[in-house]
Amino acid sequence: MKQLTKPFYLVLGWLSLALGFIGVALPVMPTTPFLIVALWAFSRSSPRLAAKMRSNPTVGPYLRDWEEHGVIPLRAKILAILAMSASVASMIVLAFVPPIGIGLVALIMLLVAIYIATRPSTPRKKE
Repeated sequence: MKQLTKPFYLVLGWLSLALGFIGVALPVMPTTPFLIVALWAFSRSSPRLAAKMRSNPTVGPYLRDWEEHGVIPLRAKILAILAMSASVASMIVLAFVPPIGIGLVALIMLLVAIYIATRPSTPRKKE
């Protein structure tokens, strides 16, 4: 069983990284959650790839802040909550979804928004 876990995490890491890159180009696709999953998976399968992600000048600081302090920058929080709100609004206006479906999606997004809003925006200073 242990022989299968490392390849599984490696494939999951590459898949998540690919989805993260797609998310950079497509506004409807999130980037950060996929990069966090990729880092988590690479941490279990390839320390070299995980270190490469952590040292990346563009995303490395954000990934390290999340990994070490659970930080989500304020700008990212605002953008995520606005995107989720816009998604629910467009679902109400444009989609032919039963009210129970809209309510379920809205509830899930509300819970995610609460989680995002309650994360720290900056790393805590050591005293």
